Amino acid sequence: MRILILGLGAIGTVFATSLKASGHEVFGLTKEKYIAKIKNNLLKIYGVFGQKQAKLDGIFTDIQHIKSYPIDLVIVCVKAYDTELVINQLKSILTQNTVVLLAQNGYGNYEIASSLIGKERVILSRIIFGAKTIETGVAEVTVFADDIVIGQPDNAISEEKLKEIDNAFNKAGLPTRVSKDVYAILWDKIIYNSALNPLGAILECTYGVLADNEETRLIMNKIIEEIFYTTKAKGIKLNWTDYKEYLSHFYENLLPPTVKHFPSMYYDIKQGKKTEIDALNGAIVRLANECNLSVPVNKIITNLIRVKENLIKT
Repeated sequence: MRILILGLGAIGTVFATSLKASGHEVFGLTKEKYIAKIKNNLLKIYGVFGQKQAKLDGIFTDIQHIKSYPIDLVIVCVKAYDTELVINQLKSILTQNTVVLLAQNGYGNYEIASSLIGKERVILSRIIFGAKTIETGVAEVTVFADDIVIGQPDNAISEEKLKEIDNAFNKAGLPTRVSKDVYAILWDKIIYNSALNPLGAILECTYGVLADNEETRLIMNKIIEEIFYTTKAKGIKLNWTDYKEYLSHFYENLLPPTVKHFPSMYYDIKQGKKTEIDALNGAIVRLANECNLSVPVNKIITNLIRVKENLIKT
C-alpha cells in the first residue's frame, strides 16, 4: 500500500518505520521545526517491537506536496486537539479509494473525522502500546498491553478492507485485530487514560505509584465512577455493566503490564506542549454538562492540568 502518516511523534514514528520496513511505500507529514532533524528521511525504533530503521519515501511539511502520490491509507497520529485541522487539510488529497485510520487518544476524533469526510472513509483504532520519542525520528516502544484494534463503528467500510489493513499491520510486526466493537473498546482506553494520564502528569509519577497509594486509588476510582454515570446518561455503550466490574479489570489486568510507564501527558507538560485533557477528562465534563450531571472529580482534574500547562508556559 501507499501510506501517509500524519504526525511523526512517537506513535507515528512506530507506524511509519514498521510499515516501511515491511515493504510499503510510506510518506510522512510533520511540522517544519522537526523536518530538518530527520536526516535522509531515516526513522528508527527500538524496544518492545524490536529494533528497526527505515528510509521513508518522502517527508513533507505541506500536505499539498502529497497530491501527486495517490494514497491508499492515511494514519492520523496527531494530538486530538489538531484533528479538525488535519482532517480538513486531508480533503484535498483524498482519492475515491483512500481510507483514514485514526490512531489517537480520547473522545471526539471519530465524530469530527466522520462528519468532515464521511464514515465510509474513517477507520477507528484503539492503540494501547506505549512509545516515547527519544529524539526526532527515533522512538522507543516502552510497553505493550494488548493488540491494536481496528474497526468501523457504523459498518461503513467493508470487512475485506479492514482485513487488508489488519494483515499489513501484523506483517509489519504491529499486533492487530479487527473488531466490530472497536468503539466500546476505545472507550475502555478513554476510561483507562482519564484515570491515569492526568493524575500521573500532576504528580509526576508512574502508573504503578498511582496504583500503590490508597489516596490516588480513591481519586481514580471516583474518576471512573463518574465516567460510567456520564456514558450511561449519554447512551454510550461500554463493555462493562458497571464501574465496579471495570475497576476489577483495571487493577487486575490493565495496570500490571504498565506499572513502570509514565503517561504521555507527563512528557507533554515537561516539554511545554498542550495536553489532550479536553479529549479525556475534559470531554467527560462536557458530556456530563449536556446531561445536567455533576462530575466534580473529573472537573477538578481537568482544571489542575490546565493550570499546570499554564505554569510550564510561564
